[in-house]
Amino acid sequence: MAARRGHRDGWTVAAVALAVRLLVVGWAWGRFPPTADGTYYHQLASRLAAGQGYTWLWPDGAVTYAAHYPVGYPGAVAAVYRLFGPMPELAMVLNALVGALGAVAIHQLVVGFGRRRLALVGGLAVAFHPGLVGYTPALMTEGVAASLVACAAWGAAAVRATATGRRRWLLLVLCGLLLGVATLVRPQCLLLAPLLGAVAWGSRRGLARALVASAVVTAVALAVCAPWTARNCNRMGRCALVSVNGGWNLLIGTDPAGKGGWAPLKTPTECREVFDEAGKDACFERAAWRSIRAAPGPWLALVPYKLSVTFDYCGAPGWYLHEANPQAFGPKAKLALGVAETVYERLVLLLAALALWPRRIGPGRRRGWRGWRGWRGWRGWLLRALVVLAVGLALSRHGWLAHGAVTAALCLRRPAMLRAPPLYGAVLASLLTVTAIHAVFFGAGRYQLLVLPMLCALAALGVGRCRSHGRDLVRRVRRRSE
Repeated sequence: MAARRGHRDGWTVAAVALAVRLLVVGWAWGRFPPTADGTYYHQLASRLAAGQGYTWLWPDGAVTYAAHYPVGYPGAVAAVYRLFGPMPELAMVLNALVGALGAVAIHQLVVGFGRRRLALVGGLAVAFHPGLVGYTPALMTEGVAASLVACAAWGAAAVRATATGRRRWLLLVLCGLLLGVATLVRPQCLLLAPLLGAVAWGSRRGLARALVASAVVTAVALAVCAPWTARNCNRMGRCALVSVNGGWNLLIGTDPAGKGGWAPLKTPTECREVFDEAGKDACFERAAWRSIRAAPGPWLALVPYKLSVTFDYCGAPGWYLHEANPQAFGPKAKLALGVAETVYERLVLLLAALALWPRRIGPGRRRGWRGWRGWRGWRGWLLRALVVLAVGLALSRHGWLAHGAVTAALCLRRPAMLRAPPLYGAVLASLLTVTAIHAVFFGAGRYQLLVLPMLCALAALGVGRCRSHGRDLVRRVRRRSE
């Protein structure tokens, strides 16, 4: 009966998430053309759908092979364009479908805790998330990548919950396939493969098995990308896993004018006469490392700004809609969506932090601080301090510090992460990878989208923790009144 209700809740989350996103697509239909990077994704998908390959048509009529942008998202959009025609609105429908799947994945991830109502809270939190829902009309990769990562985390949890050996390995391969597709959409997702692989198997049969599972997931993800990597070696004159834009992004991240965010690329003198796409990216990469080696201090000083730009405020939906059509989505609408999104995200972050507060054991609940499970001494006090710090910072403008406190609390709360439920490891992996990547390159609010579904899952546990402590408080008050 409980399993049936869980499946019914999953379908409810899917229906609600899809309905909300399709309503946004219906409102945006014909009003918001592709803009920013979405322009290039649309054009590349249109060329793929027309059988012209992953190529770029230049104003002078020249056609060259392209790999600057990852192929995964344009490839998926091209499949839709091939069937129904090159209409950007169809890509929005695809975004809605993938976004709804991400909400279901978060629901199933929390179901593993045996908390049906909390799982419903987590799934609906993703279904109604203003940032994720508002980004549905954007022909961009971050929302799709976030849903794929959530599905991979769901796969990791399914591996841990499965007792049969053969089925566990099949699910492990499925997790690798999902991360391989996510890597084609957003190459940084490859860093999650070894982490989720280890978390998926856990330490039930020892650390060695966890390392083997990590290697399997990583190998499968790389195998998914291998055909495209071979194409790049053949067509681009340079072997790149997915795309050739790492040098561009690294060079942008060294520019102090960007203050940690995007800034117009300043082409070095030695790269001005390099017109080959892969060769130019390699030239930019050499220039970036030369700049970092010459002045490592100023480059490192940009890290807090990069993380601040990424985690303080997302604002991606309002930015995209305003850029696409300022008349249909003016400054007031952009501000209103930004406020709603920020309040929602900070509430999720606050609840996610509260989920890490140590639990009491039932019989020992009258023993005061000694009743906390394994959290006596300095580690327990440090964990509580980190949670309180994260809650306080979540209510301030320094969102990146709040995310850092949650990450530190996760590391401390689950020192044996391989034995912890996969949800904790998946949240920690997503936070660590996004933080590390954008500390090196440059930050932007839309990059925060990758961690939003995972934080919603943790926030659902925070709701349960608040209810538990609330009941304890009521019982204490009743005892004293008696």
